[in-house]
Amino acid sequence: MSDQVQGQSTDDEYPDEKYAWYVMVVLVIAYAFSYIDRTILTLLVEPIRASLDISDTEISLLHGFAFALFYTILGMPIGWLADRGNRIKIISVGVYLWSFATAACGLANTFLQMFIARVGVGVGEAALSPSAYSLITDYFRPEKLSRAFSFYNAGLFIGSGLALVIGGAVIDITPAFDLPVIGHLEPWQVTFMYVGLPGVLIGLWVMTLREPKRLGKTADEEGTANLGSHIRRAFKYITTRPGAYFYHFLGFSLYAFIWTGTSAWTPTFFMREFGMTPGEVGGVYGLIVVVFGLLGVTSGGMLAGYWRKQGKVDAEIRTGITGVLCTLPFGILAPLMPTTTLAFVGFAGLTFFASFPWGAATAALQLITPNRLRAMVSAMFLFLVNLAGIGLAPTVIALITDVGFGYDGAVKYSLSIAVGVSAPISAFLLYRCLAPYRAEYNDMHK
Repeated sequence: MSDQVQGQSTDDEYPDEKYAWYVMVVLVIAYAFSYIDRTILTLLVEPIRASLDISDTEISLLHGFAFALFYTILGMPIGWLADRGNRIKIISVGVYLWSFATAACGLANTFLQMFIARVGVGVGEAALSPSAYSLITDYFRPEKLSRAFSFYNAGLFIGSGLALVIGGAVIDITPAFDLPVIGHLEPWQVTFMYVGLPGVLIGLWVMTLREPKRLGKTADEEGTANLGSHIRRAFKYITTRPGAYFYHFLGFSLYAFIWTGTSAWTPTFFMREFGMTPGEVGGVYGLIVVVFGLLGVTSGGMLAGYWRKQGKVDAEIRTGITGVLCTLPFGILAPLMPTTTLAFVGFAGLTFFASFPWGAATAALQLITPNRLRAMVSAMFLFLVNLAGIGLAPTVIALITDVGFGYDGAVKYSLSIAVGVSAPISAFLLYRCLAPYRAEYNDMHK
């Protein structure tokens, strides 16, 4: 099959900008709910460990591997569907599935039951971002894409922060329940139900959105006929352009390792190091994630937009390098601070710069990829990002604590080591991406 790409869109083909931003608001809310549902477990580590009698490493498998296993694997078949079908319907079905699966976590009484429920959350959430990335690119003009993706990725930090705030408050005030048929439920189980079931309403809301016309350069549609040929088509496209894609994929995957790994264990760090309750940690750290995450991802999008206006076609990659280098000192020092105040200040800086590149990172891929390959290429990117971030990072940090140090209080050293090793490698890989990315961008937009 050829690599032919055809046609470029004109400004008057894009949907009404007001409606595009309305769609974006709905997608951000859906993304925020997805992160509430996947992140809530980080605040419930200690009660889950006590109820299910499991270790840090097993908790990390629930947070990471169980979720990431199908989240990453199913991203590519869902990317194929999104490149050829109705993206709105795909997203709405995913919202229903992950919402019910989150509620099912509240019914788990064994490690295996919780593992299966977390797999269900991953399956549902796999439908969102590949479809949303493709959708957003057909709603917004190229010069506004970094800003749009920064706004979309704000949902990550809104959801992560609210999960901590809401989860901390709920678990502190919610008593255990004894329900007919279901039986006894601990407060942490009720928390999963409280955060999961409202997502069904979001799924209904998503279904009211309009599917836009596909715009921009489009690869011929032969490769979308079946899953295997579409994967081969996308794989061939990126492997014939390895400098731009591989360095982007690997550099941002290590960046994700930093954010996901640290955020997964930060609440536990504060509970163990400073004796804080879930409610106390959730109230403060959750607010930090919302405020500094939003400031960070917005600032990154603004910086990428500024550099693009200056004629720097590699603006999005430059933004990633800037963010990860600034993350390094905060990530190393924040867990080692002697007081809660200094530690929270350090984690605020870490959150700001860990959130910095994600609008630019996702926009960068869309700007060098043909329309009918965008969802699949995005799914491949998300496969690596989430394998590194969700699948490996929490478990690597747990293993450093359990095996390397051998006692729970060493989680602070594990966090510091993880950032100290990952950030320089990420910066180097993104630096290597600059020249081939410029070449690919110029070729796509000539």
